[in-house]
Amino acid sequence: MEQTNQNHILGEEKISKLLVKFSIPCILSLLISALYNIVDQIFVGNSELGYLGNAATGIVFPILIIAQAFAWCIGDGCAAYLSICQGKKDTQNAHRCIGTGITVTLILSVIMLVLCAMWREPLLRLFGASDQTVGMAVDYFTIVLCFLPAFMLMNMMNAVIRADGSPAVSMASMSLGAILNIILDPVFIFVFKWGIAGAAWATVIGQTVSFIVSTLYFFKTKSFHLKKASFVPQFKIFNNALKLGASSFITQMSIVVISLVCNIMLAKYGSLSIYGQDIPISVISIETKVFTIVINIVVGIVLGGQPILGYNIGAGKMNRVRDTYRMILTATLAVGIVSTLVFEICPQVIINIFGSGNNALYTEYAQRTFRIFLSLVIFTCVIKMSSIFFQAVGKPVMAVVASLTRDIVCFVPLVILIPYVCEINQAGSGINGILFAAPAADLIGMIVAVSLTMHYFRTWEAGESNIPLPVSAGIRPSRKGVIVTIAREHGSCGKRIGQLVAEQIGVACYYKEMTALAAQESGLAQRFISDINENSPELLRSVYLSTNVVQQAITAQEQIIRKIADNGSCVIVGRAADYVLNEYTDVIRVFIYAPREYRIKRVMEMYGDTMDEGRKNIARSDAARAAYYRNISGRTWGEPHGYHLCIDSSCGVDAAANIICDYINQKI
Repeated sequence: MEQTNQNHILGEEKISKLLVKFSIPCILSLLISALYNIVDQIFVGNSELGYLGNAATGIVFPILIIAQAFAWCIGDGCAAYLSICQGKKDTQNAHRCIGTGITVTLILSVIMLVLCAMWREPLLRLFGASDQTVGMAVDYFTIVLCFLPAFMLMNMMNAVIRADGSPAVSMASMSLGAILNIILDPVFIFVFKWGIAGAAWATVIGQTVSFIVSTLYFFKTKSFHLKKASFVPQFKIFNNALKLGASSFITQMSIVVISLVCNIMLAKYGSLSIYGQDIPISVISIETKVFTIVINIVVGIVLGGQPILGYNIGAGKMNRVRDTYRMILTATLAVGIVSTLVFEICPQVIINIFGSGNNALYTEYAQRTFRIFLSLVIFTCVIKMSSIFFQAVGKPVMAVVASLTRDIVCFVPLVILIPYVCEINQAGSGINGILFAAPAADLIGMIVAVSLTMHYFRTWEAGESNIPLPVSAGIRPSRKGVIVTIAREHGSCGKRIGQLVAEQIGVACYYKEMTALAAQESGLAQRFISDINENSPELLRSVYLSTNVVQQAITAQEQIIRKIADNGSCVIVGRAADYVLNEYTDVIRVFIYAPREYRIKRVMEMYGDTMDEGRKNIARSDAARAAYYRNISGRTWGEPHGYHLCIDSSCGVDAAANIICDYINQKI
């Protein structure tokens, strides 16, 4: 009932009200997280260390992003897997997945700690440290590195806590750490005179407290109970979770690539200019932190819209999807416009917050950076919004294209090429040429993002006219006896065999009826539910199946399958019913297969395909079914050990149906 009410709210409540309700907590949480990276630089920049101190902390930042990328990948993956397990009431795999995630995160953090400790100085010089800043960077990095396990575990655990339905706990954990960081920074830097080491200690103490709070939650939650056995790595389960967290890893690692290439170019061309190597790197590190605040506000807005978009796209309520998109876009444009005005009109106000205002060269380059590098930040906001929008509506390929076009495909080559051309034409101008790479990449990325969005909505409109009439369905009560689940390769006539079995034993056969029932129960569109199993995209299929809207549909299907099974004997075709009913004792699991040439011939007869079309459709459909099965079960689709009967249907559909019925009679 609670889920039904929630669906009703998402499908009927005023969109602006919902967006405010969901977005504000997301924005606050992300801004609190950003404080960890900003506070140190504010206090360090206003100390005697000045811009050199900011350069040193900025150089360490991309390395910490690598650690965070791994932690978020594992955390988001485990969070998605936990949600799936909770939907199935699978408490066993839930605690195994979380325990495995903690173990693997800890192992990775120790490996990173050791490797980074062995090559501290070379690593920091790779990311732009100069002779003047390398000493401070090493001091800061050494302290932060010692607490890397706590940092990574904190990030991993907070993702799981949010998925467990406790975002307030996650926010409290992050807030407490951030507040401690703010309090301790001035004490350690200005009172105790610890310099950059004081900033590092303030950071790690805050992170450690957040880690402790998160750990305490894991021992109190009722959703899963961690035991010693939970921490023994279950790599099959972890592999599935890792795929679900892949998108987070890609996003974070793109930031690392951008930072690395940008810092290398700044160091190279800065040393050829009047600014030297350290001023540009210090300025860009500050610009990155300020830019992060702007982007986090946008991300918070879109994340708040995710459940609204997800439910309504699944429900086929495209008008509400469009209206939600328009509101998110309007809010994003407002953030982008205000940010652009601030960066263009009064960048000095922001620069002064981070200190070093008494250095004329620093001030000059900082003002130029904000005015040029961030001149099209409004486009950057729309690109980021578009990427998350596509993720929310189950289009991961579009999401990746929108994001990586700007960040990797355009920015990285341009930040190498433009300063090179500028330096050839005029010595010392390469450092300014770097600044034009960002707006150029923003412009191209914006064109791509807008084109993808227009294509998405046009495709949906074109598809609406071709939607078949929904199948009307109801659950037929039956006698207690046996439930037959039939999984089948495309073209093996599994559906027809299932219908024949149902006729012979006198029970109902459910196929398309399941999607109709799931649509009736959940409010999602029948076509959308049907397409998940058969027509999921080939690229990034695991990411697609992990999106919120798809998970809603999968959960709806599983609930209907259990409801059908609870009503007595029946035949269920497809939808991974054999696994969904894993705990039912009266289930006979059948897998239907056939030689490829036989299946191609059948597909040509049934659908009018050519031989080439039949071959491609069989490969596509089988791959989609296998991915769907792997996503919800962690098992290999078609593995003989998972079934009571595996039948080659080339023996004939009647013969295959008779084999199943004979087996049923023996069992009964």
